[in-house]
Amino acid sequence: MADVKGDKQTRQYSSAVREEGARRTRRAVVAAATEVFTTRGYGATSLADIAAVAGVARPTVFAAFGSKCALLREVVNQALAGDDEPVPVAERPWFQPVWRATRQEAALDAYAAACTVIGARAARTFETARRAAGTAPDAAQLWEDVLANRRTGARSVVDHVASLGPLRSGLSRERATDLLWLLNDPLHYDALVHRCGWPHDEFTPWLAAQMRQALLDVPVLR
Repeated sequence: MADVKGDKQTRQYSSAVREEGARRTRRAVVAAATEVFTTRGYGATSLADIAAVAGVARPTVFAAFGSKCALLREVVNQALAGDDEPVPVAERPWFQPVWRATRQEAALDAYAAACTVIGARAARTFETARRAAGTAPDAAQLWEDVLANRRTGARSVVDHVASLGPLRSGLSRERATDLLWLLNDPLHYDALVHRCGWPHDEFTPWLAAQMRQALLDVPVLR
């Protein structure tokens, strides 16, 4: 008589091995896509190009992601989060100082630090997605989603800051969200650090000062 329990364990092990292999393949494809998209541009890149860099067949890339735009979306999401774990940015350990802050200034300082982490990882990917939206209709919705998600994040932080004390005189939460949405753009990191040559460690205090000045009735840090 067959060992049903042993057979079940074998199947589970085999399934786990296949899933881990598939995940490694997806990671390799995302890493390759990140490199090729940011160096060649979205329009000049094909799934075959990405497959070649990843060391897999083109059908493997298509089976894993379905389309070039879906792959770009995954590249953007992983650049934001830092990995492929299904954990929202706002729940990541490196973002938690924002929510743990008990003073408005501390919350904005922590948010500036989180934005710097994102900018260092995602600035060039964001620029790639922005340019793609202007030339590729299938990428336009992706870019709109990116903008909307950034605004949702800004609104959450504004609500937290407002729960800790008053916003700047005459500033509504909606206008505060507008300002923080403008400031949380990773392209600021690209402009100042990558293009203007600012040291990485000077970006966070600059961004924190802009956020404090925009939202609070407090002196600007220098």
